[in-house]
Amino acid sequence: MRNPFFYILLLALVVVDGWLLSHPNLIGQAGVFFFEYDYIATFPKALGTVAIVVGVTLLVSWGVRRLSQAVALGILVALLAASAYYLFQSFTQYNTGVYKLTGAGFRAGAILLPGLLVLVFGKGVWDAVTNKRPQV
Repeated sequence: MRNPFFYILLLALVVVDGWLLSHPNLIGQAGVFFFEYDYIATFPKALGTVAIVVGVTLLVSWGVRRLSQAVALGILVALLAASAYYLFQSFTQYNTGVYKLTGAGFRAGAILLPGLLVLVFGKGVWDAVTNKRPQV
């Protein structure tokens, strides 16, 4: 970790995403209550949820990069494609139907989470292509 800019940016985006997810409008709050989404009901819970998801993603990316370059690149490209599909699906879901009424901030937070996964797996693919081995 010679250049910590990526991790500082990721940390800032995790905090922003946690804040956005924990502040839906009145309709979004009713949805959080009705569907019992306790893991995003308050800022600390939403921050913890986002941090756990991004942390697990970082660990998976780090662990896969320890494999041989060809295998790691194949797995990371597949994970990047899956997270990009998740980003597209979230974007279309939160901009149509009832989710459209939950507030712009909440929708941005819900779309930002898969965006963070794309960012982490994209960096993993970049590191695998440039043959940067993870340090122990």
